[in-house]
Amino acid sequence: MELYSFFNSSTSWRVRIALALKGLDYATLPVNIRTLAHRESQYVNEVNASAAVPALADAALEGGPLGQSLAMIDWLDAQHPEPRLIPADAQQRARVLEFADLIACDIHPVNNLRVLRYLQDVLKVTAEQKDAWYRHWIAEGMAGVERLLVRARSEGPWCFGAQPTLADCCLIPQIGNALRFGCDLAAYPRAMAVYEHAQTHAAFMQAQPQRQPDYIA
Repeated sequence: MELYSFFNSSTSWRVRIALALKGLDYATLPVNIRTLAHRESQYVNEVNASAAVPALADAALEGGPLGQSLAMIDWLDAQHPEPRLIPADAQQRARVLEFADLIACDIHPVNNLRVLRYLQDVLKVTAEQKDAWYRHWIAEGMAGVERLLVRARSEGPWCFGAQPTLADCCLIPQIGNALRFGCDLAAYPRAMAVYEHAQTHAAFMQAQPQRQPDYIA
């Protein structure tokens, strides 16, 4: 397998966590989104039609590389079921997907690099206004994340029990990037407890941005 990835892209980070949890070998193909490598015609036409990272190339997958991180993790679950990241039980599956979608659909899209660049380059907002935008939507989304975690009443160290799931694959990168942007996350103690626990887990450590071959300090 090959993963087209950028070291601190939270969506790439999600898939790296999933691959590490499953113990799967893969080659990293760096795509520098800061230099707009993800918008080059060859990449868009042959790798990821959405002009984004990540993309997953797998010999077992027909039709070329797969885009969209949640689709990739679902594919990995289907091909390599252990450990399972999207529960088979219908009730548990629904709750894990609800949580993952809150991050992937509500928080991430309004705060990714292309949106922040549009705010700065086209709408000409100041750096302070851009940072205020980012922190506002983190606060809105993380409040929902915390409510879901409290409601779940998990007795394990992860979002939904004793083992990590897709929910944790999504939460950890989102918190990591929020911290990088200087967001105050003190109001979300349950989420931060999961994050701190993940810092001691080998798979989550392996997937960290600073451990990637394209890391830029």
